[in-house]
Amino acid sequence: MPSLYKDSRLYFILGANSLSAIGSGIVMITIPWLLIKESGGETTFGYVSIISTLIMFLLTPFIGQSIDRFSRKSLLLCNEGIGIVVIGMMAIWGFTGQPYHSIHYILIYIAGSFYYLLFYPTIFAFNQEIFQAEHYKSLSGTMEIQGQLTQVISGAAASFLIEIISLKWILLVDMLTFIGAFVLFLCIPYVKKKEVKKKVTFKKQLFEGIHFMQKRPKLFWFLLATYMPFIGVMMANYLIPVYISDILKASASVYAIEGMMYGVGAVLAGISIPIMMKYIKIEISIVMTMFLYVISITAMIIEPSVMLLYGLAIFHAIGNAGTRVARNVLMMEEIPNEVMGRVDSLFRLTGTGIRIVLLMLFTAGVSKTGVMLPFYVLSCILIVSLGIAIYYVLSQRKVGTNVSNKSIV
Repeated sequence: MPSLYKDSRLYFILGANSLSAIGSGIVMITIPWLLIKESGGETTFGYVSIISTLIMFLLTPFIGQSIDRFSRKSLLLCNEGIGIVVIGMMAIWGFTGQPYHSIHYILIYIAGSFYYLLFYPTIFAFNQEIFQAEHYKSLSGTMEIQGQLTQVISGAAASFLIEIISLKWILLVDMLTFIGAFVLFLCIPYVKKKEVKKKVTFKKQLFEGIHFMQKRPKLFWFLLATYMPFIGVMMANYLIPVYISDILKASASVYAIEGMMYGVGAVLAGISIPIMMKYIKIEISIVMTMFLYVISITAMIIEPSVMLLYGLAIFHAIGNAGTRVARNVLMMEEIPNEVMGRVDSLFRLTGTGIRIVLLMLFTAGVSKTGVMLPFYVLSCILIVSLGIAIYYVLSQRKVGTNVSNKSIV
């Protein structure tokens, strides 16, 4: 078995991911803060988040179908190309001496959201396709470490740049990182696997993910419940800047450092979770890390504190990233590659729908009651999801015990 770490494709992918993640990460930290600091910015950012999430909700089924239909390398190159064009235009606007307004922040934020929408499910299916199954655990952990190291770098850079460097220079750096990522993806040797073509309608292809999971209802509910920490992170992307500004009365550097500390925790998760999965079942490791995430979110809202926020950010990351690493491995092992894009997009679509509802409620809640009530609601949702995940694990153990007893008889 050839070693994963001797495969040049891994390093092209890691390099491309790192470049684009650092540039886009700095921008996606900077833009929300710039929006929030404007008059009525908290509400504006909430509505922008709703709009971008709604766009993603509508596009997600087609993204999943495209991932399974077209060359995944071509989709990655197309995504980087769109980033180069959009961010490049915004950078040029600034270098011509024109000021940036809310509309520019909104367009950049929506473009960044679309970039993430296409990038993550595509690279997930791409990795499953080109690497061998025995490498999935190491691969998932390595990708998490790389992704979160770049988040640490992005957070550190943003903490210094966000209030002293003009946005046009940040956008220029972002554009250059997209160009570098484009070149590295271009260097990856790849030929899309040929499949036996069947005459299948577009509608049937679109709903293939639903049909696949309908036959596995318990697995569906487990995967959906364990997707909730990711939704929690997405909600926190809106709530935490407001929490820092309104509750902690702190500066932008606190927001950036919190992101950096989150990255440290996620790196720890990327290192430890693949090791842990060698000794315990994947489902159990998912529940353990999910429990850690739920506890850390609840603790944050009970005792608001800057230093506590930094510490809990590490545990947020271990909980969320650890859940994601183990969940990705489980999906790679349980779901065939030819339907992975559509199955993965089913959960992203469902999750996006939940996010839209929560964003609408939270945006109204922040403007009327403050940021703490949305955090309480989020904590309750996560606790219920954890209960569903625990029930699944217990039911699987019960099934395993019954099978063992029958085999003895």
